[in-house]
Amino acid sequence: MPTTKPKTQTKSSTVIALLSQGKGASIDEICNATKWQSHSTRAFLTGLRKKGFVIIRVQCGDDGTTYRITQTPDQKAEPQVS
Repeated sequence: MPTTKPKTQTKSSTVIALLSQGKGASIDEICNATKWQSHSTRAFLTGLRKKGFVIIRVQCGDDGTTYRITQTPDQKAEPQVS
C-alpha cells in the first residue's frame, strides 16, 4: 500500500495565509513565521503585487504597520460603471 507524505506548507502559502487574515500581518510577524529578513519579506510582498494581489498597508499607531491582501489574482475586478 503506497503511503503519501502530508503536503508541507510552503513559505509562500504561509505568508499569503497571514496576509489573508482579517487583521493582516506585520513585517515582523511574517519574518518570524518564515525566518526571512525584513528586506526579503518586503521583496516578497512586491512580488505578490506583481502577480496581481492587491495588498493594502495600514498604519496602526504605536503598534506599527500591517499588510493585508484585499484581492487575489483569481478574483475579477468589479466592472467600472461610467
